[in-house]
Amino acid sequence: MLAIAPGWELAVERGPDWLWVRILKAPEAREAPPLADEVWEQLCRHFTYRLVLELDQIPVLDSCLIGQLVQLYKRIREHDGVLRVCGLSAYNRQVLHTCNLGSHFPDYHDREEAVMGSRCPHRPR
Repeated sequence: MLAIAPGWELAVERGPDWLWVRILKAPEAREAPPLADEVWEQLCRHFTYRLVLELDQIPVLDSCLIGQLVQLYKRIREHDGVLRVCGLSAYNRQVLHTCNLGSHFPDYHDREEAVMGSRCPHRPR
């Protein structure tokens, strides 16, 4: 499902117990609604707090977007949920590491690996 919020273009898919959201296009203007609000709305709509956020289409994680990731992470954790990211470029991985956020946002290769986390391949988290 393609979710187009003002300025944000998101591909949203529902899986068993998880929601996958890929950011296809970030807004040009800063007046767009915050990403955390847009993704949170999708989570509430699908009645789940387990999210894989696919960031392979984001060339640079700027401070504004990092702030939105942190805000979304906090909201999800308040509901005992899980936020995992996948598809980060080497540069964006380094950006998160520099911001001391690598432990909050470990990068997984793809959505399947993100769902499995660090568990055995036959036991999804």
